Amino acid sequence: MSLVKYRLKEVAADFGVATKQISEILGTYFEKPKSNTQVLTDEELNVIFDHMTQHNQIASLEVVFAVKPKEQPKAEPKAEPAKAEVKTETKTAPAREQSKAEPKAEKPAKPAEPERKRERRVVDTSAVQVNSNRFADVDNLVSERVQNFQGGKQRIGGGKGKQQQKQQNNKFKGNKSKNEEQEKLRRLQMEVARKAPTVVKIPEEITVGELASRMKKTAGEVIKCLMLNGIMAAINQTIDFDTAEYVATEMGCKVEKEITVTIEERIIDDHVDTAEELETRAPVVVVMGHVDHGKTSTLDAIRKTSVTAGEAGGITQHIGAYTVDVNGNMVTFLDTPGHAAFTSMRARGAKSTDIAILVVAADDGIMPQTVESINHAKAAGVPIIVAINKMDKPTANPDKIKEQLTKYDLIPEEWGGETIIVPISAKTGMGLDDLLEMVILTAEVQELKANPNRRAKGTVIEARLDKNRGPVATLLVQNGTLNQGDIVIAGTAVGRVRVMTNDKGRTVKTAGPSVPVEITGLAEVPTPGDEFNAVTDERMARELVEQRRQAQKDAAAKAMQKVTLDNLFAKMQEGEMKELPLIVKADVQGSAEAVKASLEKISNEEVRVKVIHAGVGAINESDILLASTSGAIVIGFNVRPDAGAQASAQRTNVDMRFYRVIYDAIDEIEAAMKGMLAPKFEEVVIGHAEVRMTYKVSAIGTIAGCMVKDGKITRDAQVRILRDNIVIHEGEVGSLQRFKDAVKEVTAGYECGMSIAKYNDIKEGDIFECFAMQEVKR
Repeated sequence: MSLVKYRLKEVAADFGVATKQISEILGTYFEKPKSNTQVLTDEELNVIFDHMTQHNQIASLEVVFAVKPKEQPKAEPKAEPAKAEVKTETKTAPAREQSKAEPKAEKPAKPAEPERKRERRVVDTSAVQVNSNRFADVDNLVSERVQNFQGGKQRIGGGKGKQQQKQQNNKFKGNKSKNEEQEKLRRLQMEVARKAPTVVKIPEEITVGELASRMKKTAGEVIKCLMLNGIMAAINQTIDFDTAEYVATEMGCKVEKEITVTIEERIIDDHVDTAEELETRAPVVVVMGHVDHGKTSTLDAIRKTSVTAGEAGGITQHIGAYTVDVNGNMVTFLDTPGHAAFTSMRARGAKSTDIAILVVAADDGIMPQTVESINHAKAAGVPIIVAINKMDKPTANPDKIKEQLTKYDLIPEEWGGETIIVPISAKTGMGLDDLLEMVILTAEVQELKANPNRRAKGTVIEARLDKNRGPVATLLVQNGTLNQGDIVIAGTAVGRVRVMTNDKGRTVKTAGPSVPVEITGLAEVPTPGDEFNAVTDERMARELVEQRRQAQKDAAAKAMQKVTLDNLFAKMQEGEMKELPLIVKADVQGSAEAVKASLEKISNEEVRVKVIHAGVGAINESDILLASTSGAIVIGFNVRPDAGAQASAQRTNVDMRFYRVIYDAIDEIEAAMKGMLAPKFEEVVIGHAEVRMTYKVSAIGTIAGCMVKDGKITRDAQVRILRDNIVIHEGEVGSLQRFKDAVKEVTAGYECGMSIAKYNDIKEGDIFECFAMQEVKR
């Protein structure tokens, strides 16, 4: 609401219109005013001003300042006879003589000549607000011209030669006065134009200095206006559009929003398909599960059932994806036993699969990779069909599998749930038809559709560098149709499709929705999981690729912004954290469940702790990959990461925390959520030694004969004993000897004898990991 109360009747009076007209204008856009004394809001006033301006426009400012050459400004009444005399004396000679003889009779003669009155030009300025102070010079101009006319009157009656000379002088002076008048009016028009609102185009974000430059103001003026409105901003600081618009309006500028069209928006077809354009497409199915549970065998068995004898020899091409004909319905299967492509697809927000088949061995049950597969499928939001494989074995126990699945919210349909479970045997072919029927049924429920009559877009399934053909990529077309010769951009790779091969090894010219093909022609190897698009402008596509490469570099520079326990509180304060995802790995299942339950209880109003994956065993690369894509923190309870996981965590800046006491984990996470973490001590691994043999000494205990594998072993270091990457003890070095001499350290490549203080359960093959603790500034 404006600080000055501006009532409806006052607005009508200022515009010179009836209050009913103003009321009708408001009724068109807002609720109709109840009375003439109603105070109007700024928004209502803006609408009224815009409406009156649009419906009372003039052709241009020239109309306002237009002046006829011989028209004189209105003067005082006593000047009228002078005007009449000047007009009269320019007529015939007898008229001049009459004027000399009867000077007093001129006044009564004026009413008798109404036809001599000049028409006055009227300009409607009701719709234009004019500052009268700017026209002060016009009064002076009028006075000068009136004085000239009065001087001419006084000079009438002199000699004829003298009068002609004076007339010439007056004519010269009149021309000079006219030129001065025109010059002053020209300056006046320039002043009005200068005072007209400056049109400023403002993008979504703009720096203070750039805004000042566009408004033709100084940066100090803009900063002052910002400070008056409670915003402290420096000249190089970026402000948003709303703030910039407010400042520009306050400083008398007219604002237009600058719409920036990116290269990606210009070359990539992102229009939304209408219902008439969509056609039914084949479902895309991914097969997942634990190692040796029969994923590949199941997929091979499905492919064999759909291949005729004449086509059997054609299946030689391994492109990572296959199409299968199921009773006239095409189904695309992705052969992605590893989770890398699946997880990276989810990380980029591309839902490349429609259905996930989870293969579980009937004689083995739920295993760690099975749990990971379940978590990946849930995170991607795809329905899961469970295939209990190896039903041909005598030890098969499908009921046990169903019971285990209930722990992961996969309730069988026969138990009142929604999960489809099909017993199969990839070896004998039992149940495969039922499995395919369930896939078709699930796809029909989803009503999968795509538009084949547009440029192709989809996902990179696999990519490799062939020594003969160069970069080779397997693409899954998700929408549109890909043609040979199309320009394709995939992540930071761009090129023209030269050769396109289907899963049967045959060269094809086109590929529609849900069809996997292998292509050559890209300039470099794309990343599996990247989205690809077919475009028409190769030059702009290459420019877009350069922008994406630069964006990747910028993202790498900001990699430290990932959530850790150290910056958790800061993220909470910024409002960025609503949920804290954790991955828990423990030495035994009981510990993993206990840690998970305890951590999820420490949620507060600002952040909810969510354990997205809990497993048993050493921290592996799959855990780090899931943590990287989900922004999670890895909690290790009595376990350590393997070498691959350690390197991957450093590369992706994933925060890993290790604990031996469950309360330490709870206390540290609670402290992080409150912003009160204790000083951080970073663990620095000094070296590793492998136990080659053990022998017992009565006075000392168990002595381990070791070979130092890397780094060094020092006498004053702390040590943990790893057995299959599981921490079985953590303590201090009791003694360190080289042959018969006690030494302070032994470096890599040398043998040594070691004892662990107050611990004797040492076995051959154990790894001694020596480390030191260093305090790190937070």
